[in-house]
Amino acid sequence: MIYGIGTDICDIRRIRASLARHGECFAHKILSDGEFATWTERSARWPDRGVSYLATRFSAKEAFSKAIGLGMCMPMTWRDCEITKAPSGKPEIVLHRALKTWFEAHGLSAHITVTDETDYAASFCVVEKNESN
Repeated sequence: MIYGIGTDICDIRRIRASLARHGECFAHKILSDGEFATWTERSARWPDRGVSYLATRFSAKEAFSKAIGLGMCMPMTWRDCEITKAPSGKPEIVLHRALKTWFEAHGLSAHITVTDETDYAASFCVVEKNESN
């Protein structure tokens, strides 16, 4: 059963401007440790790809927060929601700490997709309530 749906579109130019103003502090606020390592690596080789990566993670976390109905309120935090990828390249959500506990207690599972183009990143998230809960 569908518990919630969330979507988000992010202007990559705004992310670039935030990075210019706040530097790595902005990325640290949004990204988990694993995501931050990937962002650092991509940014060093291809600065534009680094900005796009950050924008897709920002968008995906916004979409997820809408789908679970919490917005950016506890236990939802930027860093406790991590967007990883399966070996196939499919994006996946990995949760940590209190957010993981809350999510599992509610018997939920999530599906996420992300995309980006020159100026925009977009994400769509579907959260399901498991049948047994």
